[in-house]
Amino acid sequence: MFMQTPPIVSAEEWTVARESLLVKEKAHLREHDALAAERRRMPWMKVEKEYCFEGPDGPANLPDLFLARRQLIVYRAFFEPGVHGWPDHACMGCSLGADQVSNLVHLNARDTTLVYVSRAPQPDIARLKTRMGWEQIPWFTITDGFDKDFGVDEWHGHNAFIRQYDAIYRSYFINARGDETLGTVWAYLDMTALGRQEQGEDSPEGYPQSPRYKWWNWSHSYEPGTPVDPEWDRVSTAGEAQFREITE
Repeated sequence: MFMQTPPIVSAEEWTVARESLLVKEKAHLREHDALAAERRRMPWMKVEKEYCFEGPDGPANLPDLFLARRQLIVYRAFFEPGVHGWPDHACMGCSLGADQVSNLVHLNARDTTLVYVSRAPQPDIARLKTRMGWEQIPWFTITDGFDKDFGVDEWHGHNAFIRQYDAIYRSYFINARGDETLGTVWAYLDMTALGRQEQGEDSPEGYPQSPRYKWWNWSHSYEPGTPVDPEWDRVSTAGEAQFREITE
């Protein structure tokens, strides 16, 4: 089948074209950062109702879904009777999203938990997770009106929550095509109230922040209170300086 291709050019011409587009890409990235900063200043909605779920260890409430962390992201996945693929598969779109979820230990290291919720019973969820290789994703069963109250009873979406003292607040909501960008630790953190929690990030005063790059670790090496590896401190500092030169 004939396909009309872009112009075929020399290496020099390609570099000029790439650098021209890079100017627009940098502007787009700055706009993304500005939107994330505005998102961190969104008002919070207090969650007044109590919600009940069923988890692998039995009944659970919304505070339980935080898994002892400060922030929570809840994705409503469609896996239940009446959904295409049942009982062998979840919704194709939700399954594509689950396949993209990166290693959650990095997200957890920023005091943030991601969970999936569906209306399928726990035995079916356990079977699906094993079959599809999604064991790392905590997955709970909706047993009440949580999905309707948070706009995900008829369509998928991610709701972000934060705990402040004894209260829980809804801080943000992403659905429809916005879900396409989610799966990486950066995309998840950018939708939360606290953001990436890195120095240099435009956040309200008093928000937790630590040096950029320093909190990164091998996925099997995160431990609370673990100091920054001295060699990684040196390498990341040098890399950040060089990165700043080519991106600003």
